[in-house]
Amino acid sequence: MRWALLLLSFLIFSQNAHAQNALAATPKVTRILFLLDASGSMMAPWEGGQPRWDVAKRMLSKMVDSLNAYPNLELGLRVYGHQFPNSEKNCQDSRLEVPFAPRNAKAIKARLATLKAQGNTPITYSLEQSANDFPIDKASRNVLLLITDGLESCAADPCKSSLALQRKHIFLKPFIIGIGAEKDFGRQLECLGQYYNAADVKTFRTVMDDVIAQTLSQTTVSVNLTDANGRPVESNVNMTFVNNVTEQPEYNYVHYRDAQGRADVLDIDALQSYDLVINTVPPVRQTNLAIRPGRANVLTFKTPQGTLWLQSPQLTPNPYGTVQAVVRTPTGATVASFPFGTKQKLLAGNYEVELLTLPRITRRISVKQGQELAVTYAAPGTLNITTDLRGYGSIYQLNNDESQTWVYTLPEGSSSKQNLPMQPGAYRLVFRTKTSTGSKFTDVRNFSIRSGQTTSVAIFGK
Repeated sequence: MRWALLLLSFLIFSQNAHAQNALAATPKVTRILFLLDASGSMMAPWEGGQPRWDVAKRMLSKMVDSLNAYPNLELGLRVYGHQFPNSEKNCQDSRLEVPFAPRNAKAIKARLATLKAQGNTPITYSLEQSANDFPIDKASRNVLLLITDGLESCAADPCKSSLALQRKHIFLKPFIIGIGAEKDFGRQLECLGQYYNAADVKTFRTVMDDVIAQTLSQTTVSVNLTDANGRPVESNVNMTFVNNVTEQPEYNYVHYRDAQGRADVLDIDALQSYDLVINTVPPVRQTNLAIRPGRANVLTFKTPQGTLWLQSPQLTPNPYGTVQAVVRTPTGATVASFPFGTKQKLLAGNYEVELLTLPRITRRISVKQGQELAVTYAAPGTLNITTDLRGYGSIYQLNNDESQTWVYTLPEGSSSKQNLPMQPGAYRLVFRTKTSTGSKFTDVRNFSIRSGQTTSVAIFGK
């Protein structure tokens, strides 16, 4: 009955599962490859004097029996360390003993009965070979369950291989059951995937049940996006569930709340571990989501937002054309760039907005939850440099304390005729003609810019 309920929920999950959110036309096939350690150490006595090998075979036989009748489920068996004695130190002693097939418990049990544990522990080689065991089927869920009592014995890196195969989507994050092992044993294997320490027979049985339950049960996630007071009012935000092992996006959703304010329920494959990127501006990233397999998970994150309105001045035509604004955090990290004339939601907080006018203008703003903040700039005037001379020069803004700030450098060595839209204010033009014979011939002219007006400045050669 327990497995019937699990598989019923699994079938529902398979029929509704998303592959980058595209609904599957047919239920997904789940393939479970049992990778079994048959090295010589598996003959060591366990509880009651039984060899670990005998206990593992017996428990695995019961497991495949209980899974045998269910649709959309295929099992396979790969074994290592069973073909050559340990004295030969064979690092390629690994073989797919039972290929994937539906309802193949009988074949797996029959093969287990004939195998003996005697050899080496080539975990890395076995992982790499397992890539060829799974049929090429992008729609399937490939699961690998490693049962071992030892560490890699062939001077290879199983963690690196496991990660590479996950990134290629050969299989999902593997399960590793360490049997009869000490606590420190797991530290060297947990990098392979989800590690479980089965120090005794009872725990081994419980762990195997839990692993299969996680594999076959439906898991859902609802994401509540709240304001600063914890009310779930935010929505319509892109969310990305990123596999934090492969660093690849697994699910992309646009957040939705129904008329009653309830967040949508999303199907998530719990055999992977995720970071959630809530693509507000700036984004919010939550690492290592606490998703419980087989449960209806509810996750809550604060994402209070207000609106920044980049409001262009009433001037037609605008000499600047379209002005951009760069938004930064108080620490100077760039958030994004937006054109004037648009409204953009931002996370509530303090920002620095740089307006790319001439000269540039910096404003410090505070965006508040649910409020709209308008930012604008004065209508520009135009600087017209009338004299057609070639030379070198710059424009400076004159400050109230009579200091000057660089604003613009004239195109080097080209015609000095310029029409520049500029913000109202007091300025200085410093220029030397290309044909002049010394710095003392530099021409300095002060001028003012007024909104909507043109200021002409002539430069004279010396």
